[in-house]
Amino acid sequence: MKDLMIIIGLTLASCIAVGLIGLALLYLVRYRSLRQQLTIATLLPVVAVAAAVLINVQLMFFSAHDSLVILIALLTSLLLAVFGAWLVVRRISHASRRVGAGLHQLVSDSASGTPVEAAGSAKAAAAPRELAKVLDDLAETRRTLAESRARARAAEQSRQELVSFMSHDLRTPLAGLRALSEGLEDGVIDDVPRALSHLRATVARMSVLVDDLFALSRVQGTREAKPQTMVSLAELISDVASESAATARTRGVRLEVDLPDNDRLAVLGSSDDLARALTNLTTNAIRHTDPKLVVRLEGRRTADGHIRLAVSDSCGGIPEANLSRVFDAGWRGNPSRSDDGGAGLGLAIARGVVESHGGEISVRNVEGGCRFEVGLPVPQLSGRRG
Repeated sequence: MKDLMIIIGLTLASCIAVGLIGLALLYLVRYRSLRQQLTIATLLPVVAVAAAVLINVQLMFFSAHDSLVILIALLTSLLLAVFGAWLVVRRISHASRRVGAGLHQLVSDSASGTPVEAAGSAKAAAAPRELAKVLDDLAETRRTLAESRARARAAEQSRQELVSFMSHDLRTPLAGLRALSEGLEDGVIDDVPRALSHLRATVARMSVLVDDLFALSRVQGTREAKPQTMVSLAELISDVASESAATARTRGVRLEVDLPDNDRLAVLGSSDDLARALTNLTTNAIRHTDPKLVVRLEGRRTADGHIRLAVSDSCGGIPEANLSRVFDAGWRGNPSRSDDGGAGLGLAIARGVVESHGGEISVRNVEGGCRFEVGLPVPQLSGRRG
């Protein structure tokens, strides 16, 4: 019993001594690399066991043969511990360096706007699970930030183009108004009634432009929610077609309407906003359709219950390179920016209205022209169709 107590005491004393030395080393390297701290923490228990065994072997007077066997076993165990610690520390330190590099690149990309390369999970798979999750989260964060920067750049470019386009659209009529007003003031204009009529028409066009700018700001920005009611899109399409009929006849364009017989195509929304969006789409189609050709308005309910509206024209199609820019505010496909009756805001307003109603709008080329399609969700008020 006395020998057992001596062995236990020596073992505790040696382990405590090695533990205190290890804690002191960990304290000294607390601000240094993770590799050093992990190496000390991994080898500490093995060294403590080896020290305890060596002390007990020396004091218990084992034979030289037995002592050699024990020493070989301890040395082998120590080498295995060192190798295992090296493997683990190597993986963790490499993964931690990748995390640090990812954070540095995240900051660098945010500051410089450098495009982000796709970071798959192959690299993260070589790291421990926890660090692999961090690497995946970093890659996803970088992708999200890259998409946000791309959207911000596109919005800024669109804003600059809108300012440029609107400056052009306002500068020309303002110059005309100034010339007419100076002519009237100097008395050099003989046909005063005609000049006043021209002034009134120019002011009316500028008022329409300002109204469109306000409408675009309202549907694209944060605004107070309008009261929403049940709106019959079938009736709305019929009303817009009737209101646009005179313009279509003036341009020699045939206007056709295709609606279901027993479906009002009811949605929840703002009747005024939806009417403006549909009117803009119809006016745009009529404006770009040659005489004797057709503009077609359609409304239908899809198999999944969604409601889709479509406005098809006979404009000859839109160049594929321009399809993605059709709904940009102020953009027009005509580089000359000639006065075609629009300010380039109608389609942007239509998109803002549709998206504010939880829907989507798209355009594609079809035979002889292009087709604008609007999808709107079904109101979740009751199971009955409107």
